[in-house]
Amino acid sequence: MSNVLRIAVAGASGRMGQMLIEAVLGAADCELVGAIDIEGSPLLGQDAGRLLGRNTGVLVTQDAKQALEKAQYLIDFTRPSGTLRHLELCAQHGVKAVIGTTGLSQEEKARVEHFATRVAVVFSPNMSVGVNVTLKLLEKAAKALADDFDIEVIEAHHRHKVDAPSGTALKMGEVMVQALGKDLKSCAVFAREGHTGEREPGTIGFSTIRGGDIVGDHTVLFAGTGERVEITHKSSSRSTYAQGSLRAIRFLAHQNVGLFDMFDVLGLKD
Repeated sequence: MSNVLRIAVAGASGRMGQMLIEAVLGAADCELVGAIDIEGSPLLGQDAGRLLGRNTGVLVTQDAKQALEKAQYLIDFTRPSGTLRHLELCAQHGVKAVIGTTGLSQEEKARVEHFATRVAVVFSPNMSVGVNVTLKLLEKAAKALADDFDIEVIEAHHRHKVDAPSGTALKMGEVMVQALGKDLKSCAVFAREGHTGEREPGTIGFSTIRGGDIVGDHTVLFAGTGERVEITHKSSSRSTYAQGSLRAIRFLAHQNVGLFDMFDVLGLKD
């Protein structure tokens, strides 16, 4: 197929990496051409599809430059330090990137923006189509309910997740405060303990749950006087993130440079 999308996947041995590899292998318009993982990975030197019972002909390597040699696109859901190293290589070699990594600092996000001046990047804390539709609903709800309702974000993930609150929860907060013309840093309350006093008007509270194998649950509670509104999204499979990533790849096929998010990919921007 002449217009096949040649894709490399970072974090190949992880749960998300394996889901991404499976999605790429299952898409008629995509081809897996590279697989990256860190030193100590049990899959290094082995076929990227071994855990899926598939023979892809692509060996997992810790040499990111080698893994990107044949790639037009990289999908990366790893850790901030690794993602930034990979993005630097992408910028050098013209490889477009879909980044789902969370936990980046403001300085690290600025570096992503810098790389996007040289190559097209879709950067989103959640690639799920449903989550991004939920974000749009939250934007509209925040504008309509404004200061008459208190806002709380409650998120739950599996016991292995290393950052909190989740990137998706923070994105939900950002979308709502932007709709209200505010800044999340000045509004967010991340912890409550002891004698906290009354709730400060205009703040957004975040609550984090970690346990078991929860893929990802997010609820935003708008609590008013005499009524409450809850908007909830629940993920039962990481496949939603993988399929969203492929939609992002197909979007990037028509972009040269620039930083985009899933609102761009899904046509949700006003």
